[in-house]
Amino acid sequence: MSAAASRIEVAPATPGGAPHVPVLLDQVLALTAPEPGEAVVDCTFGAGGHAAALADRVGPTGSLVGIDRDPEAARHFEARIAHMPCPARLVRADFATGLEQLAADHEQADIVLMDLGLSSMQVDTAERGFSYSRQAPLDMRMDPSTGTSAADLVNTASEQDLTRWFREYGEERYARQIARAIVRRRDERPIATTRDLVEVIRGAVPTPALFAGGHPAKRVFQALRIEVNDELGILERALPLAFDLLRPGGRLAVISFHSLEDRMTKRFMRDLSRGCICPPDMPVCGCGQLPEGRMVTPKAVKAVTGEVAANPRAHSARLRVIRKGDA
Repeated sequence: MSAAASRIEVAPATPGGAPHVPVLLDQVLALTAPEPGEAVVDCTFGAGGHAAALADRVGPTGSLVGIDRDPEAARHFEARIAHMPCPARLVRADFATGLEQLAADHEQADIVLMDLGLSSMQVDTAERGFSYSRQAPLDMRMDPSTGTSAADLVNTASEQDLTRWFREYGEERYARQIARAIVRRRDERPIATTRDLVEVIRGAVPTPALFAGGHPAKRVFQALRIEVNDELGILERALPLAFDLLRPGGRLAVISFHSLEDRMTKRFMRDLSRGCICPPDMPVCGCGQLPEGRMVTPKAVKAVTGEVAANPRAHSARLRVIRKGDA
């Protein structure tokens, strides 16, 4: 592991909190290959672990823009900026909106990184309501100052919508049973806390399912978080914006943590690197479409055993990188 990576790993995730360990850091550095003087955009700044390591590589002649809608990210940015070796600034927005702002200002980048899903500071802060293992208000908003909370959704959404979210976003086998149980429970009294929701889920699924495949609330909490924060909609908007922002030869890296994000990323990168879209039986290409990029990672890159042992959250991480074609 590089000296930069070792230094970043001991940076606190929150003041006085547990160490922040950026996932797949060595792989991100190796596959994006940052060079002195390059411009980096970290679309999901979080606690700044990836950003700090990339900034070390691009050095004083490079630059860094962080994007994050979570107000806690601004605190981490302020703590980090004094130690950044390059000019850096933070854009407070979801990453699709942030990328739109950079495009409107005609900015370009050599590296764009997206580290999707929850950050350590979000899941480790009980009162944010992201964790099914901690009692807290049922919130789950990445920006707590705006939008609809998870409690609002479970207490007002139709049974059909709840079922669809749990099935599509959480891939929950018992989506309909859980949605029906939620509607019954909220007719009696509101579902206000994480514990309230966990109790409903535990009562809705068959007993054998309580002891198989991890915590029974895991998939429902994931689905609600995705819906509350429009995570898939933002990713769909952001991927083309990020690629367009790249200079020729620039690299887009995306770390996903569940199959829906990874499939969307894989499809987007595959289409850019495919080129000709003519039917297979055409003897000569008639579309004239050329590849816009080259896949740096033919398959998703996963964490090695040692990293998973040191940081269990790396277990489900998948990294894909594409390089934009040279001019």
